[in-house]
Amino acid sequence: MRSYAFLIFFFAALTSVAQQYKLADGHKISFSNPDVSGTFDDLTAASLVFDETKLSSSKLNFKIEVGSINTGNGLMNKHAKGEEWFNAEKYPYIEFTSSKIEKTSEGYKATGKLQMHGVSKEISIPFTFSKKGSKGTFIAKFSVDRTDYQVGKKNGGVADTIKITATIPVDKK
Repeated sequence: MRSYAFLIFFFAALTSVAQQYKLADGHKISFSNPDVSGTFDDLTAASLVFDETKLSSSKLNFKIEVGSINTGNGLMNKHAKGEEWFNAEKYPYIEFTSSKIEKTSEGYKATGKLQMHGVSKEISIPFTFSKKGSKGTFIAKFSVDRTDYQVGKKNGGVADTIKITATIPVDKK
C-alpha cells in the first residue's frame, strides 16, 4: 500500500511542474519611437518555465546585452552605449525577472522587476504565447519611459516613451 501512495505522490509532483524552455534561434527585440529605432541583438534567458495550465509555477527571466544595440547607424550605436545614455560599460544588461504570470483576455501578463541602467522598477508586460509541438513563441508589446530608468536626459532630443516588441522563439528542454 505504501508503494501506491509513493507513486501517486511522485506522479502528482511531476505534473505540478511547469514546462521548461530554452531560447531558439531567431529572437528579435526591437524598439522604436519617433526619433530612433533599432534592435538589441543579444538575448539570454536564465529561466524559461511556462505552462498555460500552471501559471503559478511559471517564471520568465531574460537578459539583454546593452552593447548589442543596433540602430543601423554606427555613430548612433556608439552614442547609445556611452555614458550619456545606456552606459553599457557600467550597466551591461537590461534584465526582466517575473514574480507573477496571469491569464488575461488577450493572452498573458508577466509582472516583475525590469532593471535597466542601475534602476529596478516593477512593471507588467503583456504577452502572447503560441506553441506547436515542442516549439513556442512569446510575443510581447509594451512601452517603457526611458527617463524612469535615467537613460538619457528628459527632453534630450529623443522621445521619452520607447515602444518595445519582443519576439522570442523557444524549444522545450
